[in-house]
Amino acid sequence: MKEDEYLLPLYKRLDVSFVKGKKSILYDEEGKDYVDFTSGIGVNSLGYANKEVVKTIKEQAKNILHTSNIYRIKSQEKCAKKIVELSNLDMQCFFCNSGAESNESAIKLARKYGNTEFAKAKYKIITIKNSFHGRTIATLKATAQEDKHKFFGPYPEGFVYAKDINEAITLIDESTVAVMLELIQGEGGIFMQDVHKIKELETILKSKKLLLIIDEVQTGVYRSGNFLISQYFGIKPDIITLAKGLSTGIPIGVMMTSLKNIFKAGDHGSTFGGNHMSTTVCTKVLNILEEYSNSGKLEVNIKYFNNYLHYFVDKYPSLFLQKNGWGFMQGLVLNDENKLDEIVKKSLKKGVLVLKSGKNIIRFLPALNISKKEIKQGFERFESSLIEILKEEKRK
Repeated sequence: MKEDEYLLPLYKRLDVSFVKGKKSILYDEEGKDYVDFTSGIGVNSLGYANKEVVKTIKEQAKNILHTSNIYRIKSQEKCAKKIVELSNLDMQCFFCNSGAESNESAIKLARKYGNTEFAKAKYKIITIKNSFHGRTIATLKATAQEDKHKFFGPYPEGFVYAKDINEAITLIDESTVAVMLELIQGEGGIFMQDVHKIKELETILKSKKLLLIIDEVQTGVYRSGNFLISQYFGIKPDIITLAKGLSTGIPIGVMMTSLKNIFKAGDHGSTFGGNHMSTTVCTKVLNILEEYSNSGKLEVNIKYFNNYLHYFVDKYPSLFLQKNGWGFMQGLVLNDENKLDEIVKKSLKKGVLVLKSGKNIIRFLPALNISKKEIKQGFERFESSLIEILKEEKRK
């Protein structure tokens, strides 16, 4: 029997299985250690086996994991308060289980807003080329990568794609209700939007009473250095979506919005969303990260990490064109996209985990509390893989 005989072949899995982790180090079945620069694709914000998180999970598991949203869940109320306070925005929260579900909620809210707040209904949502908003039917259609749409139609109507912010502005018409975008595109090449253009877009949308939806599923929860990258951009979106790093591995998603009177009871919901376990852990994680950020350690380690990336661009110009990204969401742009898989696999062999983004970018999403020692060790292994690749190239 093949080990994956009972699994649908939806992932191109690398041939390694991890059995335990500590901080930013993972261990496979043979005991080999790996420095993790991926954090489960931006999920494990506090790395592995954080003592405070483990204690919180154990204590909560002894009491209640889940009841239902037909009853009050005080840990959910507490968690929502914490998220809103950290955002410095006048918003309310809806809890769900993933980034795709958060974005689905945002789309649904925008559609109701467009159908109830204007004399003539508005429904179009503009998204940006190479965006990624999820894999449900609506969020997949919102994802402006048409190669991902083949075979899954028909899709819900009303999504319009712009190549950039300038074009998004020109595409706004009487049917437009919102523009939805990532301030840094995670799957689309670690591309960061221009601050001034985003502010211009925000001003135009607000003048027309249209919505700005910011997908912070990957950029949120201190990944950019701020709690929200929207804070760095100096904008106040109408809707923000979060997930990934909120509970350092426990499934959770949040759609937060300033539109407090659009959804009514029964308009939307989630069976598991905001349960006792996920929201209790989320509040603990946010408290830890807030303290860590306020201490200055996050900013210091982001700079330390970035210095290594600049070093690689300067030392290996035959491999790397430039560095992309912000905070702990970074990418090295390759000159030759054919080397992407080779570098990822060679790095794995050397004991360091890195990701891909787009066609030619090595992506780095480390745990937010990764230490300088772990950063140094990981990049030493990464450089070893680069040296070996270049040596092999010379032999050819």
